[in-house]
Amino acid sequence: HGQLVESGGGTVQPGGSLTLSCVASGFNFRNLAMAWFRQAPGKEREFVAAINWSGALTNYADAVKGRFTISRDNDKSTMDLQMTGLIVEDTAVYHCAAESWNPTTARLTNPSQYDSWGQGTQVTVSS
Repeated sequence: HGQLVESGGGTVQPGGSLTLSCVASGFNFRNLAMAWFRQAPGKEREFVAAINWSGALTNYADAVKGRFTISRDNDKSTMDLQMTGLIVEDTAVYHCAAESWNPTTARLTNPSQYDSWGQGTQVTVSS
């Protein structure tokens, strides 16, 4: 079974930027649709952004549209999430997720549609 490992989290002031990375191993990465989800304390895991196998299609939650950018490098089996204009409400544990049944789409926004998950990386936005 494959493994997903996130990195890049940390503490940043409101208005700041962070880039999260997800490294995949043990997968045929080009056969995966990928996504970022986040979970704040006491809240449900929520969709942030998704990208199809080629990177040509992306999809964002309304809360992050225009501030976050998802991308992937199939040669390196990595996926990034560039986050700018961070606000306190972005504070959460961010998880990368992979889905192998529908790699051509970026429209899967339900956590139950993804079959592999990373452990997560903490992002804290605080002054």
